[in-house]
Amino acid sequence: MKFLKDILYKVNLTEVIGSTNVAITAISFDSRKIEKNSLFIAVRGTQSDGHKFIEMTITSGVSAVICEEFPNEINKNITYIKVKDSSFALGIIASNFYDNPSEKIKLVGVTGTNGKTTTVTLLFNLFRKLGYNVGLLSTVKNQINNQVLESVHTTPDAIQLNYLLSEMIKNNCTHCFMEVSSHAVVQNRIGGVHFTGAVFTNITHDHLDYHKTFAEYIKAKKTFFDNLSNNAFALTNRDDTNGNLMLQNSKAIRKTYSLRSISDFKCKIIENQITGLHLNMDNQEVWTKLIGSFNAYNLLAVYGTAMLLNEDKTKILTALSSLNSVEGRFQYIKTNQGVLGIVDYAHTPDALTNVLKTIADIRTGNEQVITVVGCGGDRDKAKRPLMAKIACDLSNKVILTSDNPRSEEPDAIIRDMQQGVDVVNNKKTLSITDRNEAIKIACSYAKQGDIILVAGKGHEKYQEIKGVKHTFDDMLILEKNLKLFEK
Repeated sequence: MKFLKDILYKVNLTEVIGSTNVAITAISFDSRKIEKNSLFIAVRGTQSDGHKFIEMTITSGVSAVICEEFPNEINKNITYIKVKDSSFALGIIASNFYDNPSEKIKLVGVTGTNGKTTTVTLLFNLFRKLGYNVGLLSTVKNQINNQVLESVHTTPDAIQLNYLLSEMIKNNCTHCFMEVSSHAVVQNRIGGVHFTGAVFTNITHDHLDYHKTFAEYIKAKKTFFDNLSNNAFALTNRDDTNGNLMLQNSKAIRKTYSLRSISDFKCKIIENQITGLHLNMDNQEVWTKLIGSFNAYNLLAVYGTAMLLNEDKTKILTALSSLNSVEGRFQYIKTNQGVLGIVDYAHTPDALTNVLKTIADIRTGNEQVITVVGCGGDRDKAKRPLMAKIACDLSNKVILTSDNPRSEEPDAIIRDMQQGVDVVNNKKTLSITDRNEAIKIACSYAKQGDIILVAGKGHEKYQEIKGVKHTFDDMLILEKNLKLFEK
């Protein structure tokens, strides 16, 4: 329980009707989850406007309401607080309600188009190996030490975020590593949260269905760095053209990492094999189990972050060498006949390019590369032909299929992808709507030494069709069919 006046600390109030000296037992921006004596924050969302449900929440027992405009009818038993931006106020209120947990833990946020999940997961596992109690907030899962919690969004809403951070504090966590999506920045999900550091991986074509333009997408990422305090660190990938842009106007301590440019943390790839990466990291050689140049960047970001958190260099590199790949990120199996099956979350043009170029680096040249790829429904349509073109240009055979069609017709999504298949590549391209069947056909094509890539869904254990999530695991289906066709 908290008093309203205390959880309004640092909130810019425009007008108040009623007393702020009232007890609040819970806070919510969802009118369906109202408890007696709670505070309702009326937020204008992408799907609905919380202001329309103020009367409903009063009937459900709220004691106070935060809003951008007062309702027509004022209930004398309710306290009304007017603010300029409810979503921004929500973040501050949530932090105050849970005793500002982000100020009691070393919280590092990782943002970028690709590599966020891998980077935060590797950081989580690294710091566990270094002996710390650690929290993780990621697309795949949320975790407090050994306790695994379901993850719904890449970045939780402001209330859930602060609740999870407070639970980490209760479990003696000293560090938390979290993904920060561009949506989360724009929607103020991280408002009022104190970050010890921020990491930028890269930025490429994605989420333009939401941000509309690439400039707005970049701006969302940059806002995260602009809002850092002067005692936080900002670590960016200098090899990305927008890496330096993220640091402009940021008050934070600015650091960079790279494979190709002059930077604070440097890395060189000595060997890139199916068994792992042999790296020279800051003039010290290290062997890791991860594969591909994109993972060299992820590992370097992890190393730089750990150094900025004042960990010992030798201990960091020793722990890095023992870390395994993240589920659904270049996760592979190999049959007795030498067919290599790879599952990867690559769902953007840049990510798909990186995975296929990594496959090109580790192949001997005689084997076929067979790629199964789809695109999600109700998402950025502009990338669909690009994804198909990249798959065709860098593969010997391509099967276009469903990803998560959501509310769209799968065949319509595939038709959009087919626009990127030119006449030359048309002969090696097949369209199979059923993803299970597509993976089965890919396995039937494979001969000794061939490589099959199943891209787009990675760690996901479902396929969403018409609002229903059906059980679907790319790795399990790939493994089953590889065994079926093993000769």
